[in-house]
Amino acid sequence: MSKASDLAYARIRSGITGAEWGPGAPLREADLAALCGVSRTPVREALRRLEAEYLIRRNDGARSFVADWSADDVAEMFALRALLEGHAAARAATRIDGAALAELERLNRDVAAAVESGDSDAFLTANRAFHAILLESAQSPRLAAMLTALVEQPVVRRTALRYGREEFVRSHAEHASLINAMHKRDAGWAQSVMVGHIRRAFHAFADART
Repeated sequence: MSKASDLAYARIRSGITGAEWGPGAPLREADLAALCGVSRTPVREALRRLEAEYLIRRNDGARSFVADWSADDVAEMFALRALLEGHAAARAATRIDGAALAELERLNRDVAAAVESGDSDAFLTANRAFHAILLESAQSPRLAAMLTALVEQPVVRRTALRYGREEFVRSHAEHASLINAMHKRDAGWAQSVMVGHIRRAFHAFADART
C-alpha cells in the first residue's frame, strides 16, 4: 500500500469517524483527492479499504457514500462489541498492571469532569482512551484487531451525543465498577460489568432512534 493511499485512508477515515461527514454523505473522488493532496488513484485505494470496514457503501453506479446502518446493523454491532469487549475486560482483569490501573482512574476522573461540565467531546475523548487502556491490557493483538473496526464506528459517537446527564453519570459509575473489578483481579465481574455497559449504550442509542 502506497504512502499516498495510507494518507488518504487516514484522512477520510478520520472525517467519517469524527462525524465530519454524516451518514449518507457523498464521497467524491475528486473532492477527496484535493482535500488529501493526492491523486485520485490513492483515494480509490483508500475507499476500497473503507468499504471493507463497512464505513462507506457504493451504489450501483459505483459512487461512494458514508455508510448508514439499519436497526439490525446497529443491534449486531453492539452485540459483537459486548461479546468482544466483555472478553477483553475479563482478560485485562488478570493482566493489568499498576500503571494502567492508575491511568484508568485518571481517565475516569476526566469522564467525571466532562459529565459535570456537559462536554460531550471531552467525554468521548476520555471514554475512548479508557476503553483503549482496557483493550491494551487484555494483551491480545487478535482481539484488538477485531474490536478496532467496531469501537471506531461513527455510531459510537452518535450514541454519546444522544446521552442525557443520567446516561453520562451511569457510564462514569460503570467505569468505576470496572476499575474495582480490575483491582480485585475478578475476570467474571469485569466481563459482566462491561457487557452491561455496552448493552445499556445500545438501548440508549436505540431509544433515541425511535
